[in-house]
Amino acid sequence: QVRLTESGGGSVQAGGALKLSCTGSEDILSGCGVGWYRRQTPGNEREVVAVIHRDDTTDYGAFARGRFTISQDRSKNTVYLQMNSLKPTDTATYFCAQGLQYDGRCSGEYGNWGQGTQVTVSS
Repeated sequence: QVRLTESGGGSVQAGGALKLSCTGSEDILSGCGVGWYRRQTPGNEREVVAVIHRDDTTDYGAFARGRFTISQDRSKNTVYLQMNSLKPTDTATYFCAQGLQYDGRCSGEYGNWGQGTQVTVSS
């Protein structure tokens, strides 16, 4: 199974920026897309931050539009999440995941989660 590894988290002050990376042990960019999700409280559900599809189209959670940018580098098998104008409410563990296929079709669901990277934004 493909392994996803996130990196780039850290602690920043409000208004700062971070760039997260999600790298696959194998090709992750020719399938059903890659998404960034976050969990703000352990035990709560993850919420979608941004998704990049195989055709390079993107979707964002409402809170992320205008501040976050998802991109991919096929040569590095990596998906990035550039986060600008960070707020304390962005504090969370950020995960990446692959779009899942069922019966040869993209399901719209995401899984095969990485281990996550912590982002902490102080006021």
